[in-house]
Amino acid sequence: MDYTMWLVVVIVVLALGFDFINGFHDTANAIATSVSTRALTPRRAIILASVMNLVGALMFTGVAKTIGGKITDPFKLEHGLTVVIATLVAAIVWNLITWWYGIPSSSSHAIIGALAGAAIASEGWDGINYAGFSTIIKWLILSPIIAFILGFCIMFVLKHVLANSSPHRINKVFRHGQVLTAAFQSFTHGTNDAQKAMGIITLALVTAEIQPTLDIPLWVKLSAALAMALGTSVGGWKIIKTMGTKIFKIEPMNGFSADLASASVILSATLAHFPVSTTHAITASILGVGSAKKFSGVKWSMAGRIIMTWVITIPAVGALAMLIYYVLSLFLH
Repeated sequence: MDYTMWLVVVIVVLALGFDFINGFHDTANAIATSVSTRALTPRRAIILASVMNLVGALMFTGVAKTIGGKITDPFKLEHGLTVVIATLVAAIVWNLITWWYGIPSSSSHAIIGALAGAAIASEGWDGINYAGFSTIIKWLILSPIIAFILGFCIMFVLKHVLANSSPHRINKVFRHGQVLTAAFQSFTHGTNDAQKAMGIITLALVTAEIQPTLDIPLWVKLSAALAMALGTSVGGWKIIKTMGTKIFKIEPMNGFSADLASASVILSATLAHFPVSTTHAITASILGVGSAKKFSGVKWSMAGRIIMTWVITIPAVGALAMLIYYVLSLFLH
Protein backbone atom coordinates (compact mmCIF):
# COMPACT_ATOMS: atom_id res chain seq x y z
CA MET A 1 0.00 0.00 0.00
CA ASP A 2 1.53 3.35 -1.04
CA TYR A 3 1.70 6.55 0.99
CA THR A 4 -1.45 8.08 -0.56
CA MET A 5 -3.53 5.00 0.19
CA TRP A 6 -2.36 5.02 3.81
CA LEU A 7 -3.57 8.60 4.12
CA VAL A 8 -6.93 7.66 2.60
CA VAL A 9 -7.28 4.81 5.12
CA VAL A 10 -6.55 7.24 7.97
CA ILE A 11 -9.20 9.62 6.56
CA VAL A 12 -11.82 6.87 6.32
CA VAL A 13 -11.16 5.84 9.93
CA LEU A 14 -11.35 9.46 11.12
CA ALA A 15 -14.51 10.14 9.10
CA LEU A 16 -16.25 7.09 10.52
CA GLY A 17 -15.07 8.15 13.97
CA PHE A 18 -16.63 11.57 13.35
CA ASP A 19 -19.88 9.88 12.31
CA PHE A 20 -19.82 7.67 15.41
CA ILE A 21 -19.34 10.72 17.65
CA ASN A 22 -22.01 12.58 15.67
CA GLY A 23 -24.33 9.67 16.41
CA PHE A 24 -24.13 9.94 20.19
CA HIS A 25 -23.63 13.72 20.14
CA ASP A 26 -26.50 14.79 17.88
CA THR A 27 -28.94 11.91 18.19
CA ALA A 28 -29.25 12.78 21.86
CA ASN A 29 -30.98 15.90 20.60
CA ALA A 30 -33.39 13.88 18.48
CA ILE A 31 -34.67 11.77 21.36
CA ALA A 32 -34.28 14.24 24.23
CA THR A 33 -37.90 15.40 24.32
CA SER A 34 -39.41 11.91 24.13
CA VAL A 35 -37.12 10.67 26.94
CA SER A 36 -37.72 13.70 29.16
CA THR A 37 -41.53 13.29 28.93
CA ARG A 38 -41.25 9.51 29.45
CA ALA A 39 -42.93 8.85 26.12
CA LEU A 40 -40.05 6.42 25.57
CA THR A 41 -37.63 4.77 27.94
CA PRO A 42 -34.00 5.66 27.24
CA ARG A 43 -33.29 2.15 25.93
CA ARG A 44 -36.26 2.11 23.55
CA ALA A 45 -35.54 5.66 22.40
CA ILE A 46 -31.95 4.77 21.52
CA ILE A 47 -32.95 1.58 19.67
CA LEU A 48 -35.59 3.51 17.72
CA ALA A 49 -33.16 6.32 16.93
CA SER A 50 -30.42 3.89 15.83
CA VAL A 51 -32.69 2.07 13.40
CA MET A 52 -34.25 5.23 11.94
CA ASN A 53 -30.84 6.89 11.64
CA LEU A 54 -29.61 3.94 9.62
CA VAL A 55 -32.63 3.99 7.33
CA GLY A 56 -32.38 7.73 6.77
CA ALA A 57 -28.66 7.64 6.10
CA LEU A 58 -29.03 5.07 3.32
CA MET A 59 -31.73 6.94 1.40
CA PHE A 60 -30.06 10.19 0.28
CA THR A 61 -26.72 11.48 -1.09
CA GLY A 62 -27.39 15.10 -2.15
CA VAL A 63 -26.02 16.63 1.04
CA ALA A 64 -22.86 14.52 0.75
CA LYS A 65 -22.16 15.95 -2.72
CA THR A 66 -22.69 19.46 -1.39
CA ILE A 67 -20.17 18.90 1.42
CA GLY A 68 -17.70 17.29 -0.98
CA GLY A 69 -17.82 19.95 -3.68
CA LYS A 70 -19.49 23.22 -2.63
CA ILE A 71 -17.20 24.44 0.20
CA THR A 72 -13.91 23.90 -1.60
CA ASP A 73 -12.95 22.43 -4.98
CA PRO A 74 -11.48 18.94 -4.45
CA PHE A 75 -9.99 18.99 -7.94
CA LYS A 76 -7.82 22.04 -7.15
CA LEU A 77 -6.51 21.26 -3.65
CA GLU A 78 -2.74 20.77 -3.79
CA HIS A 79 -2.62 19.00 -0.42
CA GLY A 80 -6.20 17.80 -0.29
CA LEU A 81 -5.62 14.78 1.93
CA THR A 82 -3.90 16.90 4.58
CA VAL A 83 -6.85 19.32 4.38
CA VAL A 84 -9.30 16.49 5.00
CA ILE A 85 -7.31 15.04 7.93
CA ALA A 86 -7.08 18.48 9.58
CA THR A 87 -10.81 18.98 9.01
CA LEU A 88 -11.78 15.72 10.69
CA VAL A 89 -9.40 16.04 13.65
CA ALA A 90 -10.62 19.58 14.38
CA ALA A 91 -14.30 18.62 14.11
CA ILE A 92 -13.86 15.55 16.32
CA VAL A 93 -12.01 17.53 19.00
CA TRP A 94 -14.73 20.21 19.02
CA ASN A 95 -17.52 17.64 19.23
CA LEU A 96 -15.87 15.86 22.15
CA ILE A 97 -15.29 19.11 24.06
CA THR A 98 -18.90 20.27 23.67
CA TRP A 99 -20.23 16.78 24.46
CA TRP A 100 -18.15 16.66 27.66
CA TYR A 101 -19.68 19.92 28.86
CA GLY A 102 -23.19 18.92 27.76
CA ILE A 103 -23.48 21.78 25.26
CA PRO A 104 -25.67 20.96 22.21
CA SER A 105 -23.17 22.28 19.68
CA SER A 106 -23.53 21.57 15.98
CA SER A 107 -21.57 18.80 14.26
CA SER A 108 -22.58 20.40 10.96
CA HIS A 109 -21.06 23.75 11.90
CA ALA A 110 -17.99 21.91 13.17
CA ILE A 111 -17.30 19.99 9.95
CA ILE A 112 -18.15 22.92 7.67
CA GLY A 113 -16.05 25.40 9.67
CA ALA A 114 -13.17 22.95 9.89
CA LEU A 115 -13.16 22.23 6.14
CA ALA A 116 -13.23 25.96 5.35
CA GLY A 117 -10.38 26.66 7.77
CA ALA A 118 -8.20 23.83 6.51
CA ALA A 119 -8.82 24.80 2.86
CA ILE A 120 -7.81 28.41 3.61
CA ALA A 121 -4.66 27.19 5.37
CA SER A 122 -3.77 25.13 2.30
CA GLU A 123 -4.73 27.39 -0.59
CA GLY A 124 -5.23 30.83 0.93
CA TRP A 125 -8.61 32.54 0.57
CA ASP A 126 -8.85 31.15 -2.98
CA GLY A 127 -9.36 27.73 -1.39
CA ILE A 128 -12.97 28.61 -0.58
CA ASN A 129 -15.81 28.31 -3.09
CA TYR A 130 -17.55 31.49 -1.96
CA ALA A 131 -20.80 30.96 -3.88
CA GLY A 132 -21.34 27.48 -2.45
CA PHE A 133 -20.05 28.34 1.02
CA SER A 134 -22.26 31.43 1.36
CA THR A 135 -25.34 29.45 0.32
CA ILE A 136 -24.56 26.80 2.95
CA ILE A 137 -24.14 29.50 5.61
CA LYS A 138 -27.53 30.98 4.65
CA TRP A 139 -29.18 27.59 5.19
CA LEU A 140 -27.41 27.19 8.53
CA ILE A 141 -28.71 30.61 9.65
CA LEU A 142 -32.24 30.32 8.25
CA SER A 143 -33.01 26.76 9.38
CA PRO A 144 -33.14 27.46 13.15
CA ILE A 145 -35.15 30.64 12.54
CA ILE A 146 -37.70 28.68 10.52
CA ALA A 147 -37.72 25.89 13.13
CA PHE A 148 -38.37 28.43 15.90
CA ILE A 149 -41.28 29.99 13.99
CA LEU A 150 -42.74 26.63 13.00
CA GLY A 151 -42.45 25.27 16.55
CA PHE A 152 -44.13 28.41 17.91
CA CYS A 153 -46.97 28.16 15.36
CA ILE A 154 -47.65 24.44 15.92
CA MET A 155 -47.68 24.87 19.69
CA PHE A 156 -49.81 28.04 19.51
CA VAL A 157 -52.46 26.27 17.41
CA LEU A 158 -52.51 23.11 19.55
CA LYS A 159 -52.65 25.12 22.79
CA HIS A 160 -55.75 27.02 21.65
CA VAL A 161 -57.51 24.14 19.90
CA LEU A 162 -57.07 21.85 22.93
CA ALA A 163 -57.53 24.53 25.61
CA ASN A 164 -60.62 22.88 27.09
CA SER A 165 -59.42 19.27 26.86
CA SER A 166 -58.44 17.12 29.82
CA PRO A 167 -54.70 17.50 30.59
CA HIS A 168 -54.49 13.79 31.42
CA ARG A 169 -55.99 12.80 28.08
CA ILE A 170 -53.80 15.30 26.18
CA ASN A 171 -50.65 13.90 27.79
CA LYS A 172 -51.68 10.32 27.00
CA VAL A 173 -52.42 11.05 23.34
CA PHE A 174 -49.28 13.09 22.73
CA ARG A 175 -47.03 10.56 24.46
CA HIS A 176 -48.09 8.10 21.76
CA GLY A 177 -47.60 10.80 19.14
CA GLN A 178 -44.08 11.42 20.41
CA VAL A 179 -43.05 7.91 19.46
CA LEU A 180 -43.87 8.77 15.85
CA THR A 181 -42.21 12.18 15.93
CA ALA A 182 -39.10 10.77 17.62
CA ALA A 183 -38.85 8.22 14.79
CA PHE A 184 -39.37 10.99 12.22
CA GLN A 185 -36.78 13.16 13.95
CA SER A 186 -34.19 10.36 14.00
CA PHE A 187 -34.90 9.48 10.36
CA THR A 188 -34.33 13.06 9.20
CA HIS A 189 -31.16 13.26 11.32
CA GLY A 190 -29.83 10.29 9.38
CA THR A 191 -30.80 11.81 6.03
CA ASN A 192 -28.72 14.93 6.68
CA ASP A 193 -25.99 14.30 9.23
CA ALA A 194 -24.65 10.93 8.07
CA GLN A 195 -24.05 12.44 4.63
CA LYS A 196 -21.45 14.85 5.97
CA ALA A 197 -18.95 12.06 6.59
CA MET A 198 -19.90 10.51 3.24
CA GLY A 199 -19.05 13.80 1.53
CA ILE A 200 -15.72 14.13 3.33
CA ILE A 201 -14.65 10.57 2.42
CA THR A 202 -15.66 11.11 -1.21
CA LEU A 203 -13.75 14.41 -1.29
CA ALA A 204 -10.66 12.47 -0.18
CA LEU A 205 -11.22 9.80 -2.85
CA VAL A 206 -11.40 12.47 -5.55
CA THR A 207 -8.34 14.31 -4.21
CA ALA A 208 -6.39 11.06 -4.14
CA GLU A 209 -7.52 10.39 -7.75
CA ILE A 210 -9.10 7.10 -6.70
CA GLN A 211 -12.33 8.15 -8.38
CA PRO A 212 -13.07 10.99 -10.85
CA THR A 213 -16.47 12.21 -9.60
CA LEU A 214 -18.27 13.13 -6.37
CA ASP A 215 -20.70 10.22 -6.72
CA ILE A 216 -20.94 8.43 -3.37
CA PRO A 217 -19.75 4.78 -3.49
CA LEU A 218 -22.03 2.20 -1.88
CA TRP A 219 -19.39 1.14 0.65
CA VAL A 220 -19.08 4.76 1.81
CA LYS A 221 -22.85 5.03 2.30
CA LEU A 222 -23.04 1.77 4.22
CA SER A 223 -20.03 2.40 6.47
CA ALA A 224 -21.10 5.97 7.34
CA ALA A 225 -24.67 4.89 8.04
CA LEU A 226 -23.54 2.03 10.28
CA ALA A 227 -21.04 4.23 12.15
CA MET A 228 -23.74 6.77 12.93
CA ALA A 229 -26.21 4.08 13.99
CA LEU A 230 -23.57 2.55 16.27
CA GLY A 231 -22.81 5.94 17.79
CA THR A 232 -26.52 6.49 18.32
CA SER A 233 -26.71 3.26 20.29
CA VAL A 234 -24.18 4.66 22.77
CA GLY A 235 -26.31 7.73 23.50
CA GLY A 236 -25.40 11.13 24.86
CA TRP A 237 -27.05 11.58 28.24
CA LYS A 238 -25.49 14.91 29.14
CA ILE A 239 -27.00 16.54 26.07
CA ILE A 240 -30.34 14.80 26.61
CA LYS A 241 -30.44 16.40 30.06
CA THR A 242 -29.69 19.85 28.65
CA MET A 243 -32.22 19.63 25.82
CA GLY A 244 -34.95 17.87 27.76
CA THR A 245 -34.90 19.73 31.07
CA LYS A 246 -32.74 22.84 31.11
CA ILE A 247 -34.49 24.98 28.48
CA PHE A 248 -38.01 24.65 29.87
CA LYS A 249 -40.19 21.97 31.42
CA ILE A 250 -41.30 19.88 28.45
CA GLU A 251 -44.64 18.07 28.40
CA PRO A 252 -45.76 15.55 25.74
CA MET A 253 -47.60 18.10 23.57
CA ASN A 254 -44.55 20.38 23.66
CA GLY A 255 -42.21 17.55 22.71
CA PHE A 256 -44.49 16.46 19.87
CA SER A 257 -44.65 20.01 18.50
CA ALA A 258 -40.89 20.57 18.74
CA ASP A 259 -40.00 17.27 17.07
CA LEU A 260 -42.51 17.76 14.25
CA ALA A 261 -41.26 21.28 13.54
CA SER A 262 -37.54 20.51 13.54
CA ALA A 263 -37.84 17.24 11.60
CA SER A 264 -39.84 19.02 8.90
CA VAL A 265 -37.14 21.67 8.53
CA ILE A 266 -34.33 19.07 8.41
CA LEU A 267 -36.07 16.94 5.79
CA SER A 268 -36.77 20.02 3.64
CA ALA A 269 -33.06 20.88 3.72
CA THR A 270 -32.10 17.30 2.82
CA LEU A 271 -34.42 17.35 -0.18
CA ALA A 272 -32.80 20.65 -1.26
CA HIS A 273 -29.33 19.01 -0.89
CA PHE A 274 -28.10 21.39 1.82
CA PRO A 275 -26.53 20.54 5.17
CA VAL A 276 -28.20 22.04 8.21
CA SER A 277 -27.60 21.65 11.89
CA THR A 278 -29.99 19.14 13.41
CA THR A 279 -28.91 20.45 16.81
CA HIS A 280 -29.86 24.01 15.92
CA ALA A 281 -33.16 23.00 14.35
CA ILE A 282 -34.18 20.92 17.37
CA THR A 283 -33.05 23.51 19.93
CA ALA A 284 -34.73 26.37 18.06
CA SER A 285 -37.99 24.46 17.75
CA ILE A 286 -37.93 23.74 21.51
CA LEU A 287 -37.40 27.46 22.15
CA GLY A 288 -40.27 28.30 19.80
CA VAL A 289 -42.58 25.82 21.50
CA GLY A 290 -41.55 27.08 24.94
CA SER A 291 -42.23 30.67 23.88
CA ALA A 292 -45.72 29.76 22.68
CA LYS A 293 -46.44 27.85 25.87
CA LYS A 294 -45.15 30.45 28.31
CA PHE A 295 -42.47 32.93 27.31
CA SER A 296 -41.31 33.52 30.89
CA GLY A 297 -41.04 29.77 31.44
CA VAL A 298 -38.10 29.48 29.04
CA LYS A 299 -34.69 29.52 30.70
CA TRP A 300 -33.26 32.14 28.40
CA SER A 301 -29.86 32.12 30.12
CA MET A 302 -29.35 28.50 28.99
CA ALA A 303 -30.71 29.40 25.56
CA GLY A 304 -28.21 32.26 25.37
CA ARG A 305 -25.34 29.90 26.23
CA ILE A 306 -26.43 27.53 23.46
CA ILE A 307 -26.79 30.34 20.91
CA MET A 308 -23.34 31.69 21.81
CA THR A 309 -21.90 28.26 21.06
CA TRP A 310 -23.61 28.34 17.67
CA VAL A 311 -22.05 31.71 16.85
CA ILE A 312 -18.48 30.79 17.79
CA THR A 313 -18.38 27.23 16.38
CA ILE A 314 -17.49 27.96 12.74
CA PRO A 315 -14.72 30.52 13.39
CA ALA A 316 -13.34 28.59 16.39
CA VAL A 317 -13.24 25.23 14.61
CA GLY A 318 -11.94 26.93 11.45
CA ALA A 319 -9.02 28.39 13.41
CA LEU A 320 -8.37 25.02 15.08
CA ALA A 321 -8.34 23.27 11.68
CA MET A 322 -5.88 25.84 10.32
CA LEU A 323 -3.55 25.21 13.25
CA ILE A 324 -3.81 21.44 12.85
CA TYR A 325 -3.17 21.76 9.10
CA TYR A 326 0.03 23.75 9.68
CA VAL A 327 1.27 21.17 12.18
CA LEU A 328 0.41 18.24 9.88
CA SER A 329 2.09 19.93 6.91
CA LEU A 330 5.42 19.78 8.77
CA PHE A 331 5.23 15.97 8.67
CA LEU A 332 3.12 15.06 5.62
CA HIS A 333 4.47 17.39 2.89
